[in-house]
Amino acid sequence: MGSILSLVVVLGAAWLSANPSWQSLGAGDALIRLSFTQSGVRNCRARTPEELAALPRNMRRDEICERRRAPVYVEMDIDGETVFAQNLEPTGLSGTGPSRIYHRFEVPAGTYRLALRLRTDPALDGYTNELEQTVTLVPGQSLAVDYQSEQGGFVLE
Repeated sequence: MGSILSLVVVLGAAWLSANPSWQSLGAGDALIRLSFTQSGVRNCRARTPEELAALPRNMRRDEICERRRAPVYVEMDIDGETVFAQNLEPTGLSGTGPSRIYHRFEVPAGTYRLALRLRTDPALDGYTNELEQTVTLVPGQSLAVDYQSEQGGFVLE
């Protein structure tokens, strides 16, 4: 009797996992996920000769940097319309950690022109990295937008 009950439970779970009634996206929709971690620059300045002379010899570094990192600015356009533009503050108690983002955009399946812009240094007039790319999304697809400086910038997967 116990083995029959176990078999029914296992088969029921297998059937429900193969035929779920709940869907995370509407029929005909796709998902764009903007998700990454990136550190902003530190604000540094050169020490004056007077400041260097006042320091002991073993502490004479030419540059002095604030502990806190700069916020990272991110923009994302879909078909020429800005859907996200925000300064991402650094994490951590002292603001020494990286800036993080996770944002979902549900869109109807189709072809879109994505424009992504990132600035890690607020002193810059332009952007640290930019990417414009056309993507075609099918119903139920999830497109991840990541930023990996080691790979040259934005990565779409």
